[in-house]
Amino acid sequence: DRDLLQMVGRHVAIQIAQHQADVRLARSRQFETYNRLTAFMMHDLKNSAAQLQLLVANADKHKHNPEFIDDAISTIANTADRINNLIAQLRGEEPAGAVRTLDVEALVGRVIARCSAAPPAPVLESSLPKGWWGVRANPERLASSIENVVRNAQEATPPDGSVTVRLAVQQGEMIIEVADTGCGMDARFVRERLFKPFDSTKGSRGMGVGAYQVREYVRSLGGEVEVQSTPGQGTVFSIRLPACPLTNQD
Repeated sequence: DRDLLQMVGRHVAIQIAQHQADVRLARSRQFETYNRLTAFMMHDLKNSAAQLQLLVANADKHKHNPEFIDDAISTIANTADRINNLIAQLRGEEPAGAVRTLDVEALVGRVIARCSAAPPAPVLESSLPKGWWGVRANPERLASSIENVVRNAQEATPPDGSVTVRLAVQQGEMIIEVADTGCGMDARFVRERLFKPFDSTKGSRGMGVGAYQVREYVRSLGGEVEVQSTPGQGTVFSIRLPACPLTNQD
């Protein structure tokens, strides 16, 4: 009887211990999900705040210039849209401006205009036939992804360097290349760390989720991301997306 009771007691203890471990694991996963969500949210808010800070920094010098006022209003409107889209995503809602056919050249032109205040100013090189090719995507999310790549290229490149955005269509694919003459990355970093979330080389200034977000969104559209980089020579970040005729534009 004593042996039977000891065996039952051990089984009960094992079950209790297993239940407690499951509860701790579930709680840990909840915190992990929360931390990931917070990191993605902070990354988007950080980019929005950077736009507004740049606007304020140039206000004293250019506030009497009507063109600066127009750009300022456009920047504030864009930032407000990004924050509203972020709130919609956190609520599980479809962000404003759902997937539609986009004029990539026009969209990239707007991204470059937003990034031109920081050196080196990006330059657009397009070989797209006018009015022929576009992609299906959410305009705000695709613009945010491209802007993330452009700003990363600017941060990695000295002011006297260059950042070039190239557009082309090859074999039914829209190719968006961001090439810089910055510090570059070695093959191991590109392979093991570039797209690893929460792994940043920027210290407290970075969330480590930008490149990961870009790749995941591009893949959700049926595309792919490729990176070629050489330390000390620069980087080419290529986004490939299924192309479609602009005649189907919504």
